[in-house]
Amino acid sequence: MKKWLNSLSALATGMVVCALLPAAGADAATPIKVSSNVPSTLSAAMPIVRLNFNATIRASKLPRLVVKPALSTKWQQIGPREVQAVATSRLLPLVSYTVMTPATMSCEARCTFTTLRSLTTNVSTNVTWEEQLLAETNYLPLSFTPATSQSDPSQQTAGTFTWLYPNLPTSLSSMWRVGVPNVLVTGALMSFQVVNNLPTTGVADPTTWNDLIDAAQSGKVDPNPYDYVTVSESLPETVTLYVGGVAKFHTLANTGISVAPTSLGTYPVYLRYATQTMSGTNPDGSHYSDSGIPWISYFNGGEALHGFIRNTYGWPQSLGCVEMPFASAQTIWPHTPIGTLVTVLA
Repeated sequence: MKKWLNSLSALATGMVVCALLPAAGADAATPIKVSSNVPSTLSAAMPIVRLNFNATIRASKLPRLVVKPALSTKWQQIGPREVQAVATSRLLPLVSYTVMTPATMSCEARCTFTTLRSLTTNVSTNVTWEEQLLAETNYLPLSFTPATSQSDPSQQTAGTFTWLYPNLPTSLSSMWRVGVPNVLVTGALMSFQVVNNLPTTGVADPTTWNDLIDAAQSGKVDPNPYDYVTVSESLPETVTLYVGGVAKFHTLANTGISVAPTSLGTYPVYLRYATQTMSGTNPDGSHYSDSGIPWISYFNGGEALHGFIRNTYGWPQSLGCVEMPFASAQTIWPHTPIGTLVTVLA
């Protein structure tokens, strides 16, 4: 086999092309051109490297391509002087792969490429894809209907989102924007992560993407109903629990006093305890430590839904948390797994 010189270039679309120069003794003034289209979407056999030679070459004679992280590939003959390596195992979204050209090919450089599932290529499109997958797996309160029939529901496609629960309060539905990052997507992703034993970051890292695609392909959906909690600071202050779009439970509650108010807005539950000792500093600088606080769901920093004994409920009395009678907190707690959205309204 002749010794080749080469130049490597990483295309913005995600495929690496090795354009090989003619060997010594040939016309070295003009490099051999690569004339091929890179797929616009990932497939089961995505081209990783495409090589053009100055002489006839057999794909079956080429040494194995080494890729890091590990990726199974195979060579394909696409012309007398042109071959390509394709992936035969799944490429993880957002992962950057390094292609090591075999030493026997005298290709001394190394080149990297990133899969087309990278969020950095088209943030808007990929947020929509994330929403599609979360809707298909029932982690969003919306369904997704593709514009055309598809054999693989995990493949990104045009389609329509429809609310599953038409009676959801506008405090939730008004936050939804297709293709725009929003707290509904963050909460849904956290719910997916906790169900699938992943770190509940609310961010679609490569492992989360891979598992989400697997779930859509296999029809593995959220085993829990869609829960949502609103906290109203209008007197008397109340908490309302929605299960599957229906207001199932309503209770009086206490929010934060003026020097330690409960933050307005919508937040996903990120930490929970059946019971905990809650401690901190009072407005006058003194320290408090209350043991045995039950049914706690933290949703914004130190602010949480929980049970607390008071003589009365329905007006600001806490240091930022949302206090409820023990029985009420116990009723709501099973419906506030990590990722559940809590909206605090004025």
